[in-house]
Amino acid sequence: MTETAGVSLVERIDADLKQAMRDKNELVKLTLRAAKTELTLARTATDNQALSEAAAIGVLQKLAKRRRDTATEFEKVGAPEKAQQELAEMAILEQYLPRALSEAEVESIARAVIAQKGATSVRELGAVMSGVIAEVAGRADGKTVNQVVRRLLGG
Repeated sequence: MTETAGVSLVERIDADLKQAMRDKNELVKLTLRAAKTELTLARTATDNQALSEAAAIGVLQKLAKRRRDTATEFEKVGAPEKAQQELAEMAILEQYLPRALSEAEVESIARAVIAQKGATSVRELGAVMSGVIAEVAGRADGKTVNQVVRRLLGG
């Protein structure tokens, strides 16, 4: 996949889709076409306004999560070849996403937000969560953030 500074995520996907078609790489082509379709649907849902990078990343995160969940379901029903297909598509999508934060990095951010807000108990979970989620900006999933914040607040 291309890595070009100053080029939007949507433009990168378009360029990589064209390259996959030239290379006759069916897996990449189908995965990026699906991503492009979802990005187009998201754009049309906003009256055809251009998607922000954050919104585009959010769309790709949902697609990657859907692939991960589907792969898990295929494993449960004994279809490992279909699970591998989903995981391969997920890996392609993840190349367009920002590097995920480690749990230690999330904890460091959460500690800073807790100190900033002066939070001392789980009752202040909502205020802390909103601050941490804003800070991690799509680089960590909500479940991980929630677990870390609850642990730090003693809940």
